Amino acid sequence: MTSPTPTHASSTRASHAVGFRSLHRETHIDALPVDGEVPEWLSGRLVRNGPARFEVEDRSYRHWFDGLAMLHAFGIEGGKVSYANRFLHSDAFVRAGQEGRIALSEFATDPCRSIFGRIMSMFSPDLTDNASVNVTRLADRYVAMTETPMPIEFDPDTLRTLGHIDYAGGVEADATTAHPHYERDSGRELNYALRFGRTSKYKIVATDPKSLERELVGSLEVDRPAYMHSFGMTENYVVLSEWPLVVNPLEMLASNKPFIENYRWKPERGTRFRVFRKHDGALVGDYHAEPRFGFHHVNAFEDNKHLVVDVITYPDATIIDELYLDRVRHSAPANPAGKLERFRLYDGNPRAESRLVSQEPIELPRINLGRSATRAYGCVWGIGVSEPGRFIDQIVRIDLPSGEATRWREEGCYPGEPVFVERPQAEAEDDGVLLSVVLDARRERSFLLVLDAHTLQERARAQVPHHIPFGFHGQFYGESPTNG
Repeated sequence: MTSPTPTHASSTRASHAVGFRSLHRETHIDALPVDGEVPEWLSGRLVRNGPARFEVEDRSYRHWFDGLAMLHAFGIEGGKVSYANRFLHSDAFVRAGQEGRIALSEFATDPCRSIFGRIMSMFSPDLTDNASVNVTRLADRYVAMTETPMPIEFDPDTLRTLGHIDYAGGVEADATTAHPHYERDSGRELNYALRFGRTSKYKIVATDPKSLERELVGSLEVDRPAYMHSFGMTENYVVLSEWPLVVNPLEMLASNKPFIENYRWKPERGTRFRVFRKHDGALVGDYHAEPRFGFHHVNAFEDNKHLVVDVITYPDATIIDELYLDRVRHSAPANPAGKLERFRLYDGNPRAESRLVSQEPIELPRINLGRSATRAYGCVWGIGVSEPGRFIDQIVRIDLPSGEATRWREEGCYPGEPVFVERPQAEAEDDGVLLSVVLDARRERSFLLVLDAHTLQERARAQVPHHIPFGFHGQFYGESPTNG
């Protein structure tokens, strides 16, 4: 099922490479030109995060995930839309400006050329704080996050960087995710963390959003830790999806390679789902499945005596290699989006059951977090591709359990993650709008797109006078914002 072709459609095919071009301009615009009508009830601020600077002097970062972070804010009120953007003044950003070079190790870029320099920087605070992946809120603090445990607070009105979050409690970690979960009743933030060592340790960490007090919920020692970008959480359990992309930490110490290039694909290990009980941190399940790779969990919930874990999966981890800048600027990845796969974990059965919910390519999945997180749900939104050989060029909605897909696309346009905002007094799970930052590569400009979340019919678009580089994640904050 496909939505009608937008009235702005063009037959001209434009290059997605514009989305990987650096943006140096910082600006504030009180009112963007708006086509269509923004719903009057939609009031708040969409804050987006992602890389915007891909070079320092004459040296380029190597991977999409490495670029220096920039925050973008779209203020929406009374049918009008404002816009502002500002670089996140992390240590990585500040030192790059002061030293005129890439100063800190990133996901796939490492300035340390000698083994001595590598050892001095590994497992230390000298790792990057370039928080370019996601944003969240801890009580009244707004926070930018990445996969190192050094989140950065920012002012949501001015986007000014306020400094690193100072957690209380002595939970040591070298890596984490930028996709924490939040308990409905307590409001606690739960996240996965990893401590490298001769024997490494997976950790489940809980943070009180007001006091910033951290406590260790549970842990597990492992010899070859896996790369995990996100994890699943139900009402009573935390699920770590352990893909067979693993690293030997001791070999990484002596390596002259950037972080992710130390990981190795070991399909013979298969996929393992480690289940921890939240109230006491006990490891209560260890389930096995065929080898898969995934960045993003969609949702997880309890269904009688088993757990359901929905993830966007790939057959292997080659998607990481396909997102190096020298590749993605010239051609689209072979599989830039994965498939929605559902895993069922039954008590007493070590083998996880799995099935593809849909054949529709999808990435950067979003659900109605306020209603559906940790519960059975009916639909997921994301971005996808209309045909092989293209970069991400459409917004998709997948209905569960039918797998039926609805799509929005416009030739020459490349949408970002669609963020769902529920309409006040909504009764249905999908009663609201989607907000997506779309690159119009033909005009080398971006716009904020407002879609009906049920039909994917366009409601409005607000034009930005420049391009916004492809980013990752964002959140909408209204009078009662939902953490993501």
